[in-house]
Amino acid sequence: MELYIGLMSGTSADGIDAALVDFSNGQPRIVGTHYTPYTDELRKSVLALCQRGEDEIQRLGELDILLGKAFAQAVNELLAQQKLTAKDICAVGSHGQTIRHYPHHTYPFTLQIADPNTIAALTGITTVADFRRKDVAHGGQGAPLVPAFHQAVFGRSRDQVAGRRAVVNIGGIANVTILMEEKVIGFDTGPGNTLLDAWIGKHKSLRHDEGGAWAKQGKVHRELLQKMLADDYFKLPAPKSTGREYFNLDWLQNHLSTLSTLISYEDVQATLVELTAESICSAVRAYFQTGEIAVCGGGVQNGYLMNRLRELAKPAITVRSTGEYGMDPKWIEAVAFAWLARETMSKRPGNLPSVTGARCATVLGGVYFA
Repeated sequence: MELYIGLMSGTSADGIDAALVDFSNGQPRIVGTHYTPYTDELRKSVLALCQRGEDEIQRLGELDILLGKAFAQAVNELLAQQKLTAKDICAVGSHGQTIRHYPHHTYPFTLQIADPNTIAALTGITTVADFRRKDVAHGGQGAPLVPAFHQAVFGRSRDQVAGRRAVVNIGGIANVTILMEEKVIGFDTGPGNTLLDAWIGKHKSLRHDEGGAWAKQGKVHRELLQKMLADDYFKLPAPKSTGREYFNLDWLQNHLSTLSTLISYEDVQATLVELTAESICSAVRAYFQTGEIAVCGGGVQNGYLMNRLRELAKPAITVRSTGEYGMDPKWIEAVAFAWLARETMSKRPGNLPSVTGARCATVLGGVYFA
């Protein structure tokens, strides 16, 4: 077996996904998985560091180590679960935790933390990390990176429906990969779960809207929806990427403050679901009118959101989970970073310039030997 471990914590900052992946047959096969939720205190520290504040360097340094230890613990718990040792693993691919992403800044940068030195030291496994900054150094957005993986796994003709295929990952931010014969296009479509999680967190003190139950109680507020969809980000051409630096509660509140009528909290939640679904479908339809959307990420667990996607995509575009292609939607991104680590260790490029806007394809990440 050719085993790699992929580690992922996304924009939602809810915890660490760890996937043990076997590449001995060329294509990835999930052997085992493990999820480690962030404690409330750790999540609060992550979210606080995503915004400007006092004593940032000190807080950054401390959180980098704390997250490194948490990521290492996730690896060790997965190994114990699978009755494996460090010697059985080729490498760990760690995305880390994004705390800033400013690809359009005067000096573009992106920053993910969870010290890979700590991960390598505490697991005894060579760790590949810091995948995004090499792409930025070559003039790219540094995101999204998963389209290269989507192409490798879902770009084959097997089970291909008539028309084209898009792969959509709905995490905190939603991103799409358009799989075409001539080239692959990918970009962030806009908010996925980040506004939904922030809004229910503020008004219900919950981390997420289980199954979309709260949103389902509300009604879509068309005025608010149109104001949000009119945002300049949705008009930008690809390549483009974004994050919670842009789509956050302040962004939402600015739109709420311009409404001509009052709106209930649950109506806001329903409208945010519609924003995610509408922006995804609009992004896909810009490239094809007939085909399918394969969905992965935490958003798949939001039944109400998935239903809205299916309704908006009808009649010529079908919406289904990547689970129907043998790849559990919850673990796609963790598997992707195991795949990216393998590409790096093999000195193969991991980015797609047609997606990120980089000047060239390049080997991504830094290697931290155990």
